[in-house]
Amino acid sequence: MNHVVAFQHSPHEPLGYIEQIFSEWDVSFEYNYVWETNEVDAKNATHLIFLGGPMSVKDEAEFPWLQKEKEVIRKAVKKNIPILGVCLGAQLIASAHGAKVYQFVNETGWYLVNLTSETTNICDKFPQSFYVFQMHGETFEVPFGAKLLCTGERVHNQMFELKSALAMQFHLEMTDSLINDWTKDLPMKKRERILRDTQRYVTESNTLCSKLMKDFLF
Repeated sequence: MNHVVAFQHSPHEPLGYIEQIFSEWDVSFEYNYVWETNEVDAKNATHLIFLGGPMSVKDEAEFPWLQKEKEVIRKAVKKNIPILGVCLGAQLIASAHGAKVYQFVNETGWYLVNLTSETTNICDKFPQSFYVFQMHGETFEVPFGAKLLCTGERVHNQMFELKSALAMQFHLEMTDSLINDWTKDLPMKKRERILRDTQRYVTESNTLCSKLMKDFLF
């Protein structure tokens, strides 16, 4: 039976819509609240998810559990355990395999991304272009041996696959309530634009999230 362990790095960045999927599909899962416990434990996990967070993968002195997470990622990839990395989680996968993570263009809101010519099971289920929610100021280089699956106009590297690990710079787990929470401190005009875009794009995002999780779990 599948059992997912999700590493949560901030009280404001949970599984979101993925948690609803797990509930509907009766998938066993638990959170590892590393932001609270400073502990990294993936025992009994068949699948691993590394969520977003406000810190950088380079902040190991302040958050020593980042280094432990990278070790867990490397060991899981060697064991062919499925891993999903979202935003900070994607950057952790990249960093764990020697790729550079660095400060770059800030993206906050809905942005268009495109599939590359690389082929994988995930690409078969996604449209060639689709809108995703972004909130980040750093980006990653693609690790050696990985397939770059998705690109963006402003931030090129958006999704890659490395053996059993899938890294996404963007957020497919978003819900209306999460976006309301994440954007509450933005300037009013920018927040209003993002909330309007959410009404246009969040349903497709949820659909893509379901397709991704089905491929991830089964």
